[in-house]
Amino acid sequence: MEKIIYILILIMLENSNFYKDVNTIYSPTTYDFVVNKNNKLTSDYVPSDLELIDNKYAYEDKYLRHEAKVAFEKMASDAKRDGFNIIAVSTYRSYDYQDKLYSGYVKDKGFYYADMASARKGHSEHQTGLAVDVSNNTLDYDNFEDTKEFTWMINNSYKYGFILRYPKAKFHITGFKYEPWHYRYVGVEVAKYIHDNDITLEEYKLNT
Repeated sequence: MEKIIYILILIMLENSNFYKDVNTIYSPTTYDFVVNKNNKLTSDYVPSDLELIDNKYAYEDKYLRHEAKVAFEKMASDAKRDGFNIIAVSTYRSYDYQDKLYSGYVKDKGFYYADMASARKGHSEHQTGLAVDVSNNTLDYDNFEDTKEFTWMINNSYKYGFILRYPKAKFHITGFKYEPWHYRYVGVEVAKYIHDNDITLEEYKLNT
């Protein structure tokens, strides 16, 4: 089954509009702007309000934009109170860092897998300072779906302004494979709407 899904994704990549007619974002002013395979940030874009996440809720030094950082710490604190560990393992990444990461995927697993699993330079949500990959500090984040923390996040993250950015069976819209560990801050109102309507950020922006 996995092999069939992989083949279907390869066909979809070949016939998609991903990385075509790309729009450049110069000065994002909202929290719900879309960075994806058709919308990229400039090489020199660095959010001006990046702040260090409290190390109780992050693996090593991790940064998010101020509002996202405050919301994440509140979410992680409330989760911990309920007996769950939500730990940030990847947050802001620079343009150059993302370039090296993507190139590593291409070298190790090939071009098509790289495009399913990683963003090209300028196209990564992590450069926005609003995206966070999480784990429960026990299992690798690749196994986050198998944790009780994943269920907690699905049921609660939107209340703090975060959405599951790359849901299952939405590859044809987002351009990325299912990532149960990857969450994006968009603000509480937008996150609730996306959650309640079971849509992606792309679909939300298309209809607003």
